[in-house]
Amino acid sequence: MAKIILFGVLDTAELAHFYLTHDSEHEVAAFTVNREYLKDESFKGLPVVAFEDVETLFPPSDYQFFAPMTGRNMNRNREKVYLDAKAKGYTFISYISSKATHFGNEIGENCFILEDNTIQPFTTIGNNVVLWSGNHIGHHGRIDDHVFFTSHVVMSGHCHIGSYSFFGVNSTIRDYLTVAEGTLLGMASALYKDSDPWGVYIGNPPKKLGKPSYETY
Repeated sequence: MAKIILFGVLDTAELAHFYLTHDSEHEVAAFTVNREYLKDESFKGLPVVAFEDVETLFPPSDYQFFAPMTGRNMNRNREKVYLDAKAKGYTFISYISSKATHFGNEIGENCFILEDNTIQPFTTIGNNVVLWSGNHIGHHGRIDDHVFFTSHVVMSGHCHIGSYSFFGVNSTIRDYLTVAEGTLLGMASALYKDSDPWGVYIGNPPKKLGKPSYETY
C-alpha cells in the first residue's frame, strides 16, 4: 500500500479518488493543484496544497504521486504535470480496475485504466496513458506514452500507437497500423491506413482535416 498525492480537484480527480478508495490498496493522503487554482484548503475531507510546495509538505520519500488528467492540449497538460512531479522526486502508481481484463501486460506508470477494458496478450502500454471504460485493446500491439483512449474504442491487433494520440468514443483502428504521434481520431471514426503525425481524422471512411486544436483536445 502507498500513500498517494493526487493531482487535481475536478471530476477526473474525484473519480480517481473514488476508484483508489474503493478498488485499490492505496490511500489518498492529499490533493494538489497549481497555486493559481488553489481555491479551497480541503477536498473530499483531505488537504489541498499548492503543487509548488507539495514536496516539502508531503516528501517523495514517504508519498507517491498520481496525475490522472484529461487529454487536454493533446495530452501535453498531463505530460507536464507528470514530468514536473517526477522532477520533484516522486514515483508514480498506476490504477488498473479490478474489472479490467488483462494478461500480465507490461504497463507503465501514471496510467489510469478503468473498468471493462480488455487488454489482450502481448500488448504493452507506456507511461501516462488513460484508457477510459470499455475499450478493446488488441493483441501484439504497442501504445506509447501520453495517449488517451476515451470509451468503446477498438484497437485491432498488431497496432503501434504513437505518443500524444487521442481517440474519440466508438472509434476504430484497423489491424497492423502505425498511428503516428499526435493523431486525433474523432468520435465514431475509423482508421484504415497509417496516419500522419499530428493529423486529425474524422468519419468513416476517414477524412483528414489538419492539425488538432489544442484548445479543444
